[in-house]
Amino acid sequence: MGRASVLLTVFGLLLALTDDWDIYSFHINSTVTSRYATTVITSRVANRMNEPKEIEFHVQIPKNAFISRFRMMMDGQVYDGVVKTKEQAQEQYTRAVSRGESAGIVRSVGRTMEEFKTSVTVAAHKKVTFELTYEELLKRTHGKYELQIYARPMKPVEDFKADVHIHEKAGISFVDVKGGLSTKALANAITKTHADKQAWVHFYPTVDQQKNCDSCGEEGMNGDLVIAYDVNRDNGFGDIKTSDGYFIHHFAPSSLPRIPKNVVFVIDRSGSMRGRKITQTRTALLRILNDLAEDDFFGLISFDREIIHFKRELVQATALNLEGARGFVRNIEDRGSTDINAAVLEGAHILNEHPREGSASILILLTDGDPTSGVTNFDTIQSNVKQAIAGKFPLYCLGFGFDVKFEFLEKMSLQNNGVARRIYEDSDADLQLKGFYDEVATPLLTDITMIYVGGTNLTKTNFSQYYNGSEIVVAGEIIDNNVEIFTPQVVAISSKQKVTFSNTNGSVDSSVSDGLLQRVWAYLTVKQLLEKELLLSGPEKEKVNKEALELSLTYGFVTPLTSMVVTKPEGESSETHHKPKEREEPLPQSYHRSPMRSYDQRRRFIKSFSGRSASLSKQQKYQTQINNFKIKSVELIIYYLPLFSLELYINGVLDSIKNGGFKEIVIHVDLIRQSGPYSSSHLYFSATNCPQNPFLACFPRFTVNRIKKQTEVTDGDMRLVILVHEKHGRKFLWPVLRKLPSAGDTEGLLGERHFCFSLSISVDLRIRRPVEVGCCLIPADFVLPRPLTDFLVAHV
Repeated sequence: MGRASVLLTVFGLLLALTDDWDIYSFHINSTVTSRYATTVITSRVANRMNEPKEIEFHVQIPKNAFISRFRMMMDGQVYDGVVKTKEQAQEQYTRAVSRGESAGIVRSVGRTMEEFKTSVTVAAHKKVTFELTYEELLKRTHGKYELQIYARPMKPVEDFKADVHIHEKAGISFVDVKGGLSTKALANAITKTHADKQAWVHFYPTVDQQKNCDSCGEEGMNGDLVIAYDVNRDNGFGDIKTSDGYFIHHFAPSSLPRIPKNVVFVIDRSGSMRGRKITQTRTALLRILNDLAEDDFFGLISFDREIIHFKRELVQATALNLEGARGFVRNIEDRGSTDINAAVLEGAHILNEHPREGSASILILLTDGDPTSGVTNFDTIQSNVKQAIAGKFPLYCLGFGFDVKFEFLEKMSLQNNGVARRIYEDSDADLQLKGFYDEVATPLLTDITMIYVGGTNLTKTNFSQYYNGSEIVVAGEIIDNNVEIFTPQVVAISSKQKVTFSNTNGSVDSSVSDGLLQRVWAYLTVKQLLEKELLLSGPEKEKVNKEALELSLTYGFVTPLTSMVVTKPEGESSETHHKPKEREEPLPQSYHRSPMRSYDQRRRFIKSFSGRSASLSKQQKYQTQINNFKIKSVELIIYYLPLFSLELYINGVLDSIKNGGFKEIVIHVDLIRQSGPYSSSHLYFSATNCPQNPFLACFPRFTVNRIKKQTEVTDGDMRLVILVHEKHGRKFLWPVLRKLPSAGDTEGLLGERHFCFSLSISVDLRIRRPVEVGCCLIPADFVLPRPLTDFLVAHV
C-alpha cells in the first residue's frame, strides 16, 4: 500500500521573553486515541525581578483544532477561560474597555497555524502556570497521519518535555520520527516505543542539546518534530467503535483497483499571475503531467479574459499527447483580466461532452484573483457552475495567495462536492500544487453511501469520491444505545460495478474511553455545520448556525461562532479570544521569522502593513523621504466611509529624532448629513504632553481608550493604536493601524499598487519595547496611490 500524509500540528510555545523571566518548565502532552488528538501545553514561568512584570503566554495551534480549555494558576488561585457566544463575549469586552482594559484574539498566522496570546502581571519573585488544551480529529492524507510538534521557546528550558501517546485498537502499522528537531545532538533526546496497538514518543532534550540542531542556537530550539504513523487495515470495511450510545466509523479500503480518471485543469493566466506564481504553476503542471497514467484522459485550459485550449476535448495521456501538453504548459504566459465564469463553464463542458463509463471525473481550478471580466457577480458565477456540473463530478478550487476571495471559492467548491485549498505564495508553491493533486490522483470509489441501520444524528454519509491514501469518517448516535440492532454498511461504485462493504464479523469495538466518541461526534458535526451554513441563507442558515452554536457551547469549543473570555486577577484585563476562518487573511509568516524572506507579495504586502502588523519599515522609509523634502507636516492616512457618513483624517508632524516618529498627531472626524457636515471634532496627541492616567471617551461611532503608554482609537471594525516611545530622553509618537477597515475605502499609505522593495534591518516600533527585525524598505512613491505632494498639509 502506498503511503500518503495527514497532518496533526502541535505547535510549541512562542514566549516573548527577556532575562527578567525564567521559563523553568515547558511540557507538551499529546494523546491520540482513534485518530482524535487531545493536546495540553503547560508553561511555568517565574518573575525573577524585584518588581512586578507582565508575562506573556503566546502559542500556535493547528487551524483545524478547537481550543477547549485554558487556565492560569497563580498564588494558589485558578483563573479559567469561559467559552461564550460572540455576543456575550463582546458585551464583556465592551465593559472591559470602559474600565480601561484591552482584548486578546486567536488569529491565523500562517498555513496551518493560529495564534493564541494572553498575558498577566506577576508579582516580584512569583510564578505563573499557563495551561492550554485543544482537540483535533486527524485527517488522513497520503496514507499516514503526522503529529508535528513545533517548539520555539526563545531560550533553552531546563525542564522541556514532549510526550506523545498513540493508542489505536486496529493496531499501528508503523511509527516514524523526523523533522528539524531530530537532527544532530537532539536525535539522542528522542525515544520511540512501538508495541502493536500503542506507541510512545518522548522528547527530553537537555539545555546543551537544545542548542545543537539544524535550526537551534544560543536562543534554544526553533524547529519541529514530526511523528508519522498509520494503522493496520485488515478488511475493506474499516473499523467501527461504539461507546455510551455513540459510534465512529473509519473507512479506508486500499485493496481496490484504481479508477481511470478524467481531469481538466483550468489555469488562471491573468496579469496578476506575473512572475514567480506563473513559473511555479508551470513547474507543478509539468510534474503532474508526468504522473498521469496512460488510461487517464485530461484537458488543459488557460484563461484571462479569453480561453486558450490545449485541445477542445479530453485526450488520452499517451506519450505523444503528454509531450504536446508540456509544450502548451511551457508557453502559458501572464496577461489580461480574469474571466472565471467562462473558464470553469468551459472546463465543465469538456467533461460533460466526453463521459467515460467506469471512470471518475475531476475539475480543478487555479486562480489568484477575483473575476474582473465577463460575469463578475459571485452568486451568478456559483449558480452557473452548479448548474453546469449538476452533481456529476467534484470541483476543486485552489486560491493562489490572498488577493483571491477565498469564501467565493470555498462556497463554489462545497456546492459541487469539492473543497477549496489556499496555495501560499512561497518558494514551495509548486510543491503545494503538486501535493494537492497527489491527494486526488488515484480514485478508488465513486458515489459512496454510508448506511447505519439503528443510527441517528449522523454526520455526513454521502461522498462523491474516495481516493487512495485518504479516509472517510462518519460518527453518530446509536438509537437507545442498542448495539444489537445497529447495522453499518457501505455501498459504492468501484470501476464499473457496484460494491457493498459489510461488517462481516459483526463485531464492534466498545473499549473506547468514556465520552471520547461523543466529543468526536460533536467535533465533526460542528465542522460540517459550519460548511453547510456557508451554502445557506435566510431561516435555514439561522437554524444551522444555531445548532452549531449550541454544540460549540455544550462541548466548550472555541469556534468561529464562539469566543473564549479569559478572566484574570482583579484589576487586570479580561480578554476575549475569537477563532478566525480560513477566508480571513493570516499574518505573514515573516512576522515570526527574522530576517524576512525576500519574496514577491505586492498587494498582500500592502494589506499586511495596513492592518496585519507587517514591518513598519515602509512607513519609516516614507518618513525618511519626507524629511529629505524638509516637510514638517504630512497626512498619514485618509480613511473615508461614505456608507456610514463619516470621514476620518489623520495628520502628523515629524519629530527631528533620527529614526524616530512623530511629535504631534491629530485625528479629524467629520460626520456627514445630506445637506453637508453637521459635526466636526478632533483628537490631539502630543509627544511632549503624554498623560499616563487611564482615559475613555465616546464620540459618535468611535471610542478612544488610553492605557499606559498607548491610546486605542476604534471605529466600527477599524482599530488604530498610537504608541508613546522614548529615545535619548525624548518621547515621540508612533501610529499603528492594527485592523484595516473592512469597507476598503482608504487612501494614503494604504494604496493598492505594485511596488519594489529592498531588505534591511530596522526597529519595530509597533510594540512597546521595540526590537530590531528584518524588514523591507519601500520608496514612498511606490506606496502612495497619488504623488507625495497630494498628501502634504499646511498644518495639522
